[in-house]
Amino acid sequence: MCGVIGMVAREPVNQALYDGLTVLQHRGQDAAGIMTFDRGRLHLRKDNGLVRDVFSSQDMMQLQGNMGIGHCRYPTAGCASAAEAQPFYVNSPYGISIAHNGNLTNAEAIKRDLFLEDRRHINTSSDSEILLNVFAHQLAELGKLRVDESDIFNAVTGIHERCHGGYAAVAMINGYGVLGFRDRNGIRPLCFGSRETPSGTEYMIASESVALSVLGFRLIRDVAPGEAVFIDLEGRLHTRQCASETALSPCIFEYVYLSRPDSMLDDISVYKSRLRMGRTLASKIKREWAHHDIDVVIPIPDTSRTSALDLANDLNIRYREGFIKNRYIGRTFIMPGQAVRKKSVRQKLNPIELEFRGKNVLLLDDSIVRGTTSEQIIQMARDAGANKVFFASAAPPVRYPNVYGIDMPAARELLAHGRSVEDIRQTIGADGMIYQDLDDLVAAVREGNSQVAHFDCSCFDGRYVTGDISVDYLLQLEAQRGEAARQVGQQGTAVNELGMVRS
Repeated sequence: MCGVIGMVAREPVNQALYDGLTVLQHRGQDAAGIMTFDRGRLHLRKDNGLVRDVFSSQDMMQLQGNMGIGHCRYPTAGCASAAEAQPFYVNSPYGISIAHNGNLTNAEAIKRDLFLEDRRHINTSSDSEILLNVFAHQLAELGKLRVDESDIFNAVTGIHERCHGGYAAVAMINGYGVLGFRDRNGIRPLCFGSRETPSGTEYMIASESVALSVLGFRLIRDVAPGEAVFIDLEGRLHTRQCASETALSPCIFEYVYLSRPDSMLDDISVYKSRLRMGRTLASKIKREWAHHDIDVVIPIPDTSRTSALDLANDLNIRYREGFIKNRYIGRTFIMPGQAVRKKSVRQKLNPIELEFRGKNVLLLDDSIVRGTTSEQIIQMARDAGANKVFFASAAPPVRYPNVYGIDMPAARELLAHGRSVEDIRQTIGADGMIYQDLDDLVAAVREGNSQVAHFDCSCFDGRYVTGDISVDYLLQLEAQRGEAARQVGQQGTAVNELGMVRS
């Protein structure tokens, strides 16, 4: 899961792109990059690290132009190489750059075809480079010296015909404009908006609406599944549906954990969705733990706070902040090695003993992936003097790999894979364990927009909306992940420090 942003403006876009990427930093802390276009010249700066660390004042001064795209990344394949930082660029035809969020499920087949049939070389292990070359090939096949928006949309149609999986991307075509497009299932989010200036209308495309609102843009709407949005150099907006057989199936994990609470995704408030998750989980606790002896509800910061607040209110139990978070440690569930994750949790959270001592505590997390941090946090609560420690998850058990751009592809690494809730409780050392039901989670999110008929819940139920995921494919992903982990281990501490942040 990464963050993408693109903009066509009446004045230099470097500062706006930088500010937008900082707002999307939660989507990618591994690497960042910006590419701008100015009077026929491209300017690029990208590297490993946080947005604030990648771009110096001198870098910003060199990123000239009124049009550009940006990206913040985490590596879904476990790679922390600076060569894989985006945007990617090809010089033919016209000069095209791309920033991509998601994962192509048929990347290897496309890569082979690009080499054998299209005579294109892929230089990295990133499927974003594959997506870029597919788009470039589709445009090159037209054989035109100049193209128009209709040609560009036809090229996007070619992408949808060749590329499977979840993807949301922004692309910049030198001398033409900025393009945004979304996969035919709308798995990964993408939206666009505008703002009025004395010089005219400016447009922005971004992964989340919060990037628009912070910069003073009015959200127009989400990019529809299979749709493309193109803003030309003159600041004109063009849209077209470029795929057939589309079906909106956004990733429900975006609402559980990935997106900022102040974002709107497909007309659904992430914040209100999480409030409703707390209420539905409270209803389950009333049904199954009617005679509970919980004294206090304590969230595991930060994402679970919203759900924990309404859960506590519905149960008529005190809500307390029991953990203080170190803001300078990155999110942990995508750190490259188990030893690094174990060390980081103690650095990241510190308990307030007064809120635990002698109490029966219900800890609420947004979800549980590997469970390593859950086990340590429970022990921290006990060390702080808790009498009993119950553990709740605002999401159902994560039992299956995610293949659409979230870095949790190996089933054997998932705590809930092949385990019952009782097994999980014993493994993490809780006195009681309760999960959200999947139907309740779906209902909590869908209440924000009843027009969304289906969500991708594959990490919870193993049903992959693209319909092309086989056991062999999952085994191949697991093997690739194992090889990537070995490479990270061989590269030593320096790579671990780069990979310790979530992107």
